[in-house]
Amino acid sequence: MKTVTVEEIKARLDAGESINLVDVREPHEHEEYNIGGILLPLGNIKSLDISNIEILKEKEVILYCRSGNRSGQAALILESEGFPDVYNLSGGMLEWQEKF
Repeated sequence: MKTVTVEEIKARLDAGESINLVDVREPHEHEEYNIGGILLPLGNIKSLDISNIEILKEKEVILYCRSGNRSGQAALILESEGFPDVYNLSGGMLEWQEKF
């Protein structure tokens, strides 16, 4: 599984780069704090309800969650479904909030 650091994503966002972010947490977590992108809870990914991100199959996708665990699981699932350029945000929102 490929990973990306919070520092790398922050630098890319600060530079104005368009990044395909996918938050795999639950809706209440996303509402509380997020760094953008679409919300697609891990449960939806596990049930392969991924039609709303099928368009991203040919693009880089950065997955994030609270700590990096759920997004890591999601990355493995998406990779097995043919998403070739999937990254897990190492440390998740906990590390993001700690550093920024």
